[in-house]
Amino acid sequence: MAEFSRKDIDQMHHLYRINLINSCSGYKSANLIGTKCSDGISNVAVFSSITHLGSNPGLLGFFLRPTTVIRNTYDNIKATGQYTINHIHNNILEDAHHTSAKYDKGISEFNVTQLEEEYKEGCSAPFVKDCPVQMAMSYVEEYPIKANNTILLIGRIEKLFVPDSLLEKDGFINLSKGQVATINGLDGYAVPELKARLEYQRPKPQFIKDNG
Repeated sequence: MAEFSRKDIDQMHHLYRINLINSCSGYKSANLIGTKCSDGISNVAVFSSITHLGSNPGLLGFFLRPTTVIRNTYDNIKATGQYTINHIHNNILEDAHHTSAKYDKGISEFNVTQLEEEYKEGCSAPFVKDCPVQMAMSYVEEYPIKANNTILLIGRIEKLFVPDSLLEKDGFINLSKGQVATINGLDGYAVPELKARLEYQRPKPQFIKDNG
């Protein structure tokens, strides 16, 4: 088994280190964030750091790299307060990944890929058409991460769009039916298959202490 100390990691070639550390945390969510600048130019970019923060209210967070260079997604969200989150699925992997390319603010990624923008009432930001799960988000707050100068941006779910075919009776969204992808590292995409849903777990009776 390979073993890497912190010293080993610090001394690695930067590309090897990037691939190693980005993939060691496991599979990550694969999403496209859609925004629009105040000049009306749409933007869409792939993110693998979106995570659940709470259900009441419905909050999601994601991390942005340092804003020492232009970050169109961040700038657009701060300017308008609105954005969308769209699940990447099997049929759009290559186009979704291409949105990681750094285009000028005046060029919409929708115009250089086969991804199609879609608009829904009450949200000025573009959705990605045909994505199996789409969310209209509003900016709530952000936190700077001093350790590496990144930003945790938190948003609230304003509207959630899910096909009936993916929605179970108890509210569970069966992502495998929508062929929703995940990201391994920076550039590895997988489409997982649901194996099982397990019941809420409680302590086994014989291991519960009687405090009476």
